[in-house]
Amino acid sequence: MTEPILYEKRNQSAWIYLNRPEEMNAISKELLRALEEAVIRAEHDEDVRVVIVSGKGKAFCAGADLKELLEDIETQDSLEPGLLDLVGSVFGKLEKLSKPLIAALNGITVAGGLEIAMTADIVIASQKARIGDGHANFGVIPGGGGAVKLPRKIGINRAKYLLFTGDFLSADDMKDFGLVQEVVPPENLEAAVQDTADKISAKSPLVLRKMKELVADGMEQPLEIALKQELLSLREHTKSHDLTEGLSAFAEKRRPAFRGY
Repeated sequence: MTEPILYEKRNQSAWIYLNRPEEMNAISKELLRALEEAVIRAEHDEDVRVVIVSGKGKAFCAGADLKELLEDIETQDSLEPGLLDLVGSVFGKLEKLSKPLIAALNGITVAGGLEIAMTADIVIASQKARIGDGHANFGVIPGGGGAVKLPRKIGINRAKYLLFTGDFLSADDMKDFGLVQEVVPPENLEAAVQDTADKISAKSPLVLRKMKELVADGMEQPLEIALKQELLSLREHTKSHDLTEGLSAFAEKRRPAFRGY
């Protein structure tokens, strides 16, 4: 049987591919379990500094496998975790990943696929990507952050339009809305993503982790408290090897050798 997730290492990046191309990479329980294993593997690999999630075939991800979802609803008294239970757990692990996460949108990105993309820190998309919510087209309510996170990403009115109509927009439109950072020709997608990942990998892993934490915490805190927390983090960071190394490398006109502590 085809593995639902493929895992590859390139330089200091881990590429995680959704690999159900015949099903438009629809989210199944098997895929979610394999995705969780891949995320944990990347998190604990000290040689991995950036994680990338993408899709094989024509789609990034077309959302949940609706056949499995229907089966779960019909057998909802089962003691085993259902599709929705796994969605919450696995998407949470993507969201809380300590390393920078890039979503490389190679094609159709809808419903659960959009929700996966919204767990990423940076989104880079192929010109062929079409992006939308789509839940309303099947009488389904978002369960992985679609209705909650999308307004925070692109604004309330734009989010409501996508949620209510079920329409798909181009990658260029979503770049204008702020969800997508860069749009590239499809044949250049992986190279462009790898270039960005390599640029990030050269930075201090400690700084990247702390910055990611500060951004996440700061979005949920009053500005005054968030600024105090940032300053406290900087004071603590002055004791780190990477800060000393970075400043020394600047003074000595050489490239820093960051160690992540």
